[in-house]
Amino acid sequence: QVQLAESGGGLVQPGGSLRLSCAASGSIFSIGTMGWYRQVPGKQRELVAGITTGGRTNYADSVKGRFTISRDNAKNTVYLQMNMLKAEDTAVYYCNGRRESAIYYSPGPYWGQGTQVTVSS
Repeated sequence: QVQLAESGGGLVQPGGSLRLSCAASGSIFSIGTMGWYRQVPGKQRELVAGITTGGRTNYADSVKGRFTISRDNAKNTVYLQMNMLKAEDTAVYYCNGRRESAIYYSPGPYWGQGTQVTVSS
């Protein structure tokens, strides 16, 4: 079993930056692709970005050029650097993981508890 714990959410003004972190624990030898999803009330959870163990990445079109996903395999941690934040980025952000390592556009079975990001002046 894998546990994921996010941190780093909060309130930021439009145009500002935040960095989210997600630490994996438990059976981490089995963790492959990790990613970030977000959800607003009344909408489906959507992919923000994903990263394989080898560092290949994919992003939602809405965040390309503004968000950067990275990971530190030695620390079993994945990061999401969010720059030029917009009001429409406001959501609960969830860390996600799976055993396989490849580019995916759907989530794996492991989820964190979520962290709120609010972009507002």
